[in-house]
Amino acid sequence: MKEAKRVAILGSTGSIGTQTLEVIRQHPEDFVVEVLTAQNNCDLLITQALEFMPNAVVIGNELNYQKVKEALLPHDIKVFAGQKAIAQVVEMETIDVVLTALVGYSGLIPTVNAIKAGKQIALANKETLVVAGEIITQLAKENGVNIYPVDSEHSAIFQCLVGEFHNPIEKIILTASGGPFRGKDRAFLETVTKAQALKHPNWDMGAKITIDSASLMNKGLEVIEAKWLFGIQTEQIEVVVHPQSIVHSLVQFEDGSIKAQLGLPDMRIPIQFALSFPHRLKSDFERFDFLKYPNLTFEQPDLKTFRNLQLAFDALAKGGNAPCILNAANEIAVAAFLQDEVGFLEMSDLIAETLEKAHFIAHPSLEDYVNTDKQAREITEKLIKRKV
Repeated sequence: MKEAKRVAILGSTGSIGTQTLEVIRQHPEDFVVEVLTAQNNCDLLITQALEFMPNAVVIGNELNYQKVKEALLPHDIKVFAGQKAIAQVVEMETIDVVLTALVGYSGLIPTVNAIKAGKQIALANKETLVVAGEIITQLAKENGVNIYPVDSEHSAIFQCLVGEFHNPIEKIILTASGGPFRGKDRAFLETVTKAQALKHPNWDMGAKITIDSASLMNKGLEVIEAKWLFGIQTEQIEVVVHPQSIVHSLVQFEDGSIKAQLGLPDMRIPIQFALSFPHRLKSDFERFDFLKYPNLTFEQPDLKTFRNLQLAFDALAKGGNAPCILNAANEIAVAAFLQDEVGFLEMSDLIAETLEKAHFIAHPSLEDYVNTDKQAREITEKLIKRKV
């Protein structure tokens, strides 16, 4: 890699954002931080900015603007605030690649703007493709933009496809750890607490994605993301539970051959690959040792107990704005679960009911997606109020 890539990190204080900065810290000759954004964590944002000296930072919560501005302006770092600023900052001419690690639907408009501005995308925000996959992939084609996946499963598939782009895919196999409740029945799940749900066996992640992993909604969102990233049909996507999280995903080709990507569960590997592609950069990350994992096991997901995965497959098959409704309802349901307002299994009930009640649009525009998201959230919130 010759010239250092100039990176904007949307969501720099979250789990993916901080690990991205770890990667950049190890490769100062390959990457330069151009922009950092955070929603609320102004203290960490200030610390990061003073270390990496970006051109600009954005704090989403405008109440924290003064504090961030006073800390960074003496260091000649531009400071902006608010959601609109996050969506606009990605258009800066000095940015080469935008890594989107925002949580949920909030990643959509900044990603759209970055693509329109011709920036390469390192996508950690799967909800962007879940909500508006058709529009995003079309925009990327029109603007000559590549979308490099950061999710470990989609990065695995992408790595398996390098050198195979001319060969048709027969199917892709996404692996799921099964989360902390693998093998449990509905009776057990009725009483689980958020503390139990937040203990993931293999990965250390933010609260929203950890709950999604426990409910298998995360895998459902990844199924939808995979369809748009790799241009395949719903029936070409299979999910298998792999409790050890060593095989990150697999691709089966038309001759029956299967390629898999393996490694320890470490998000820095897919982050680094998304930023450095087509090169592989040296790292000092811990190496996988087969002798420490003599048994790698695989099993079917339980779609009856963990309904969210089935709901995601159904929404994808229905198409239109159904995945957008699914995502909005899930974001509200997870927030309610984290506030102890609904039980673990009730999240699926809320999502299913919202999918029935929300207005279906077969061929939505970007504006339709924005309105669908708003409407679906309102429906789910009303359903929760009825339960509380």
